Order: sequence, then C-alpha cells, then structure tokens
Amino acid sequence: MASAVIQAPSSARGIRLAALPPLSLYVHLPWCVRKCPYCDFNSHEARGVLPEGDYVDALVADLEATLPSVWGRRVYTVFFGGGTPSLFSARAIERLLAAIRARLPLDASAEITLEANPGTFEAEKFRDFRGAGVNRLSIGIQSFSAAHLRALGRIHDEREAWRSVEIAQAHFENFNLDLMYALPGQSEAEARRDAETAIASGAQHLSAYHLTIEPNTFFAKHPPAVPGEDAAAAIQEAVESTLTGAGYSHYETSAYAKPGRESRHNLNYWRFGDYLGIGAGAHAKISFPDRIVREVRSRTPAEYMRRVADGTHVVERREVAPSELPFEFMMNALRLADGFETALFAERTGLPISVAERPLVAAEAKGLVERDALRIRPTERGRRFLNDLLELFLEPDTEGAR
Repeated sequence: MASAVIQAPSSARGIRLAALPPLSLYVHLPWCVRKCPYCDFNSHEARGVLPEGDYVDALVADLEATLPSVWGRRVYTVFFGGGTPSLFSARAIERLLAAIRARLPLDASAEITLEANPGTFEAEKFRDFRGAGVNRLSIGIQSFSAAHLRALGRIHDEREAWRSVEIAQAHFENFNLDLMYALPGQSEAEARRDAETAIASGAQHLSAYHLTIEPNTFFAKHPPAVPGEDAAAAIQEAVESTLTGAGYSHYETSAYAKPGRESRHNLNYWRFGDYLGIGAGAHAKISFPDRIVREVRSRTPAEYMRRVADGTHVVERREVAPSELPFEFMMNALRLADGFETALFAERTGLPISVAERPLVAAEAKGLVERDALRIRPTERGRRFLNDLLELFLEPDTEGAR
C-alpha cells in the first residue's frame, strides 16, 4: 500500500520559532443520518450499525502514531466534529477522552466541544456526554422554520430544534447554535426571526453562515432559488444587527459570542495555533522550531481504519514553504474583527512582519486594513470584502524569508 506523499520544498527551511504555539485536538467522527444537500464536508451516511468500537480503536492508534510529533505538549481544546458526532454513544466519547488524557497532557480547564444535530438528541444520552467530560455543545439548528428546514433537507423539524435547545440548557452551561441565512425563499423578516429565536434560547455563542452552493453537492447539481445578491446582503445585515443589538460580540466573520464565551478551539485556528487532526479525512498543522508541517488523513472511514492498521493513514505530509506562510496566517487572523497583535505574526510563522509589507501597504491603500505599531485589523470594508483582502497576500514579498 502506498505510503504518505511527503513534499519538502527547497524553501521550506528558513523559519525559526522562538516558542511553539498552543495545541488543539480535532477528532473527526464522519457518519451522519443523511447527507444534507448543501454539505461538502467529509461526511458519510450511516448504513446499518456504526462500527463504533473499531473506529475508536483506529482513532486511538492514530493518536499514538502521531505522539512523537507533539511529545510533552499540552492540549488546550478538544473538538469532536463530523458528520454527526452525537450519533456515537456517550460510552465511546468517554473512552476516547480517557485515551486522550492517558496519552497527552490535557489542560485541566480544556474546552471540550461535541457537535450535535437535532433529531439525535436524547436527554439521558446528553447528560452522559456531560458526565464523560464534554463541556460545550455545538448544535446544528440552521433554522427554526419548518419550511426552511425542509428546503435545506434537514432531518429535524422546528419542534426537535427547540427540544435540542431545552436538553442543552439542562446539561450544559456553554453551547453554540449554528444558523444559516439567505436560504431558499427566505425573507429578511424570517432571517431576523431566526436570529431572535436563537437569542431567546440563551445560547452563549451563535454561528451565522451565509448559505453557499458548494461544488460536488446536491445543490450544485440542482441549485435552489436563493435570494439575490442585494437581498442576501440585506438579510446578512439584519442578522448582524439583531445579534449585536442583543449583546453578542461579532468577533469573527461568522461567529458571535457573549463576553468570555468565544470558541477557544476556533480562536486557536484563527490565531494560527497548532492542531492535531485524527480521524477519516482529518487535517493537522504541527509546528517545530524550524518548520511547519501539514498532514491529511485518508478520507473514507473504511479506508482510514484499514490504513491505520498498517501505518499508511497519513496520505499527505508537507512542509509549508515560507512564501506560503503570510497568506496562510492572514487567511485565519484577518477573519477576526480585532485582527491580531503585530508580534503574533513572527511568533506563529517564524518570519518578520516585513515579509508581508507590500500586501499590507496595498490593503491600507484600498481601505481594507488599519494598523499601528501594535496591531493589524481588518476595517469594516475589509471584513465585508475579505476575499479581496486575502488575495493581496497570495504573492507576498518573501525576500526576507529565503
């Protein structure tokens, strides 16, 4: 069986990290009840009994195989994503967390998030998730409207949406609700009503995503009638104003939080921290004093489990070239409303901020960023036209990185 493809560009060396960034762990549980027509994630419809025990065995073996890359480093957040992780039993999640704690120093106050979908909620099961050590839920509500849920191909209705919120309220102090807007047939008033309903739930964190038609999805082949560009912009502004008016900080492109309830796991991504990714199709970013390495695991669950057994589950491993680092860093950090402390760029990339001077000057001239000696942040215009802003960093001046 073929081993991992390892690419090391000739320019890959030449960085020097004074300290390694914080480390997170992402665990991919890839099965769902039914593939949603808009979803381009690595998820697979569950047919028959889940191979839960075998998959957990594979995850533990995957984790053990990658330990030499992160030996002794503390883990500050754990995120069970999917798919629909709540299809797994609480016993499986407890076993995974026990295996993680036995192999890695897990911070005593670690944020441990489990993604869940309405339609998979049982009060006893979610009480047991909490008992297993999960301390944060992320619930894929998407909408509280029966009509819009049907248009999105969701398996739950509005009553199950509310039932999931009630169970979350009973067992978790900290939970997120995912919402989508600019849905087929959705009006500005309906989008605002979804936002108001989410606020009424008491969720400390809300994620609001514009529905996009992704390639290789059912919606790409059979596009629904969605609001036009102007209508979608008005809907987005209505959602934003409703959430910020209720005391949620719009701290990232699609994320809103009450004070102190920002997603610590996602903040580590956006601040260009490190993360182990285990499971089918999972990605990882691991820093070393003189290089940054990205990994990709085998995509399909059956192939992943088979490859873990013979040690070939990492199908791509490559060192990130210094010339790529300004774009990679900015692609994450400029999603944050407050941007980043200027010193963080050198801390996380091992390069001086001067290598990004040319695109930064261009971004300032276009009114997309503002900066001083201590901080660089996107302007309101830069946040609205984030793709235009990021394109400026695709070919940065990297003379100092060579």
